[in-house]
Amino acid sequence: MGEGKSSQLQKLKVMKMYIFCHYVATATYAVINKQAHFLKFYLAILCQIISVSIVYAEPYIPDQDSVILQILPTTSDSRIQSLRQLRIDLSNSPDDLVRAVELARGYLQMGRTMADPRYEGYAQAALQPWWNMALPPPDVLILRAILRQRQHDFTDALSDLNQALQEQPANTQGWLIQAAVYQALGDYPAAYRSCLPLYHLKLDFLATACIASVSSLNGRASESYKALQKIIRVENAFAPQEKLWVLTILAETAARLEKNSEAESYFQAALAVNHQDAYLLGAYSDFLLDQNQPENVQTLLKQAVQSDSLLLRQTIAAQQLNAPEFEKSTETLKARFAASRLRGEMRHLREEAQFMLHLLHQPQKALKLAMENWQLHREPKDARILLEAALQCNDRATAQPVIDWLKSVNLEDSKLDTLVRQLS
Repeated sequence: MGEGKSSQLQKLKVMKMYIFCHYVATATYAVINKQAHFLKFYLAILCQIISVSIVYAEPYIPDQDSVILQILPTTSDSRIQSLRQLRIDLSNSPDDLVRAVELARGYLQMGRTMADPRYEGYAQAALQPWWNMALPPPDVLILRAILRQRQHDFTDALSDLNQALQEQPANTQGWLIQAAVYQALGDYPAAYRSCLPLYHLKLDFLATACIASVSSLNGRASESYKALQKIIRVENAFAPQEKLWVLTILAETAARLEKNSEAESYFQAALAVNHQDAYLLGAYSDFLLDQNQPENVQTLLKQAVQSDSLLLRQTIAAQQLNAPEFEKSTETLKARFAASRLRGEMRHLREEAQFMLHLLHQPQKALKLAMENWQLHREPKDARILLEAALQCNDRATAQPVIDWLKSVNLEDSKLDTLVRQLS
């Protein structure tokens, strides 16, 4: 079979997979009924995740809506049990704002902890009565902003945050999220401005951590590192989630400064706070891969394959180890990225670029994706994949805007410095 026909057949198989999953979601929604189209949407994602074999098989379409297609495993986790009860209570009073906000917050935290994107859909479903309002209550605005941030819809996320903070200027979470969004966009002056109100709110530790997070990427990495080391020693200065955040910043900053033993210590300290946090697992995996420790990545991510980004790291580790699961994981990622494309999502462009470069060895496609991603997201990892792809394509011209930006913000990162030199 020629290459063109093979490509068309693959696209047809992917489309069949998507149609099948959408049908499953529709049928399940008819049974569940309470969760609106957001649950249907995320069930479609779940079906795609269940098995990559769907890509290569004819879809099974049930004759009736009552057919049970999958039974999810039960769990004794008290947090999940509490969320289930809260969901039942909310289904009886769907306009209960206080309960809906509590449930959405719980789902968002669970999704981050378990690296499971389905919980974002559950959170959005809980907020459905207020979701499409131009000006919903401030608590809903903050939660909607978090969801939009995770979906890389930064413009609408910032709009929600601006509205919420106008109504609640003492909302600590709102200022921290706003700073994080501006930091992800590479707009460091705006990120600094978002940190400053925390001083006015007498939250000096949080303000210092917020500013240090920004300045560690803006020419003051060593100074920020020392400031964070000082405040993390203060007992009871932070709640557990805040402590996790500061320890992760310390670990990533140490890695950029090539303080590898210190980075390892801070990653381990962060894991002691929460060993399931998805962002932490991704950052630590990247560090371990840079240290040529793929076997430790396999151990770290053994139970964390719901997240595309974590499965990507696990697959890169499997490739380096010549592990038997490499091919299956690669095919699973192919299916996930194809489904993401069909849904028109933009949230995994960096991961897809890494997939193309490191696993499929297609640098031109990787570079195109990395450039597309750079228009939306400007963090060290976004710069790195673009520079890596440009280096393999021998294309300094495409990389030049990124090189210029790195110089303009004085970002200190040993890996990025090496790539820039290699491109010279």
